[in-house]
Amino acid sequence: MEVLEHEVWRARERAHAARVEAWTGPYLRRRERGEKHPVEDFLFTYYSHGPSKLRRWQPGAGVVLEGARAADLGPAYRDVPDGAALDTDAVLARRGGSVAWIGRLLTATAARTPHFGCFGLHEWAMVYRSDDIRHEAWPLRLPGADIAALLDERGVRCSHFDAFRFFTPAARPLNALQPTRETQPELEQPGCLHATMDLYKWAYKLSPLVSSDVVADCFALARDVRAVDMRASPYDLAALGYPPIRIETPQGRAEYAALQRGFAGRAVPLRRVLADACA
Repeated sequence: MEVLEHEVWRARERAHAARVEAWTGPYLRRRERGEKHPVEDFLFTYYSHGPSKLRRWQPGAGVVLEGARAADLGPAYRDVPDGAALDTDAVLARRGGSVAWIGRLLTATAARTPHFGCFGLHEWAMVYRSDDIRHEAWPLRLPGADIAALLDERGVRCSHFDAFRFFTPAARPLNALQPTRETQPELEQPGCLHATMDLYKWAYKLSPLVSSDVVADCFALARDVRAVDMRASPYDLAALGYPPIRIETPQGRAEYAALQRGFAGRAVPLRRVLADACA
């Protein structure tokens, strides 16, 4: 067990709060005003980890907080001679099955060759031949007929179930794969932007077994990925400061693939940390 001196863990707690405030504060102020942001709000509205949970700092398994009391930290903690620590055995008794599933998924994904040829067309498939637009407050860059023509010509190769499930019914047959929740461990690949964003989901689902610093690192990566995800979408978000990546052109597809490779590289150490924590 690593023992963190009282001053050290209190400093880390304060640093985490300041870091997270830069993300949670603007979101909460927009929510109070009734404003929506298609990029910045996504990690708070799509994922089930609210601002208050993201703000809370936790040390992870195998760490003693000197001078702390379990009663002040919550039911997942126990008192130990030097302070308080996570009761890892008790947490695993409740959530061991979930931890094992996440570990298998992360390990399988890391072992797979990354694919960089999807070019973000999953967002286009979500508006294909439909009047039901998810971000209706924002205009599309191209007419619906041009969006349909691009997908008809290029097809879609999306391996991520949680993107595929938002495809319009007409777009689903165009996908080279038909992912399901059951086949997720067999299809998830490390080049996928959504698989990279989901590292944030797996991190907070593993909390408090992993430290809040890891959760915040995954959030920061997911936030950058979301910006590129929407820049490559058919929506025109230039007024919000997100210039389009025109994946309908060869230059745009090359730009998208280069960014995708960069995200995949940034995801490697985070995926490894989470998989090791599961193990």
